[in-house]
Order: sequence, then structure tokens, then C-alpha cells
Amino acid sequence: MPPMSDSQKHARHQAITQAAYALLAEKGYGGTSMLAVAKAAKASNETMYKWYGDKQGLFETMVRDNAAQTGDLLRQALADQTDPLDALARISPIFLTMLLGERAVLLNRAAAADPTGALGQALADGGRNEIQPLFAQLMASLATRSAHDAQTLAQTYLGLLIADTQIKRATGVMAEPSKTEIIQRCSFALKTFETLI
Repeated sequence: MPPMSDSQKHARHQAITQAAYALLAEKGYGGTSMLAVAKAAKASNETMYKWYGDKQGLFETMVRDNAAQTGDLLRQALADQTDPLDALARISPIFLTMLLGERAVLLNRAAAADPTGALGQALADGGRNEIQPLFAQLMASLATRSAHDAQTLAQTYLGLLIADTQIKRATGVMAEPSKTEIIQRCSFALKTFETLI
């Protein structure tokens, strides 16, 4: 059998993650197995373990996929030495839309219900621990004109931007925000941040 092309691999990966999200919604993290995902995606168990290692590896990959656009934009802004405030204005709506979207909410709900903490660790490893340092790097030039270091500035900005919206979405007391609401929240966070620094 000839090896899969990149487009075939991408399509297979998409089918696997779509199946994993569906099972996660139905059975939770504990009730979702690699075998069940493989069957639902019509993929071999061998492929599953070869590509992802184990269930936590699969879900870490899903978290990274979800955060990929934000990470790519942050890395590009760093490479281009874009003005940090301009970069935040452009990237924050994309980041917040992802963070409060259905896939992220589903992962957060499942992580909260997982007594092992494995999915929570996957969320940290594949998401927060990759994205927050990039925001901190972006803040480096701002730190030179502020009394705070780049890490503190990043935490402050992300606190203003996100606040308690993730927990509100995960607990169902907040609907998925509209594009207008996302823009308004990002604008408020950035203006407040600029005032603080």
C-alpha cells in the first residue's frame, strides 16, 4: 500500500479529531478511548498510536490544532517585529474567538470532569504553556517603558481580555459571543491595558 500524501494525512487527521470531539461530547474524556475514536474515524488503531502516542497525546494535538492560528500569528508578529499594541489589536479577536468557541468549551468541560487531571494537563501543555509565552515575548518592548516585566504584562493583558469568560462558557451561563461582542471586549481590554502601562 503506497504511503499517504500530505493531503490524505490531513484529511485523516481531521476525521480523527472530529470523531474525538463527538465522542468527548457524548462520553466525556474518561469514556473516550483510542479504539473508539479509531472506529468512529475509520482509522486503524496502529495509525492512532503511531501518530499520537496515546489518548493524552491525541487531545494535546487537538488543543494545539485549536490554538494554532493564534500561535502562528504571534510568531509572525515577533518575526516581523510588529508594534506590540498593533499586534494585540489584530490577534486578540482571533484568540478570544477560539478560546470561547465550542471546541475549546467542550475541552474545558471535559477537563473539569476528568478526575485524573490528564486532560487538564493536555490543555495546559498544548494551549496555555505554548501561547502565553508568545504573548510575553510580544510584550518585551513594552516592558522597557513600563515598571513591569514582560511576563507580568502578558498576564495582566490576558486577565483583562479573558477574565471569567472561560468558566462562564464552560458552565453554560454565557452564550458564545458574537463577532461584535468579541471586538468590543478586545477593544476594552486593549484600552484598559494601554492606560495601565
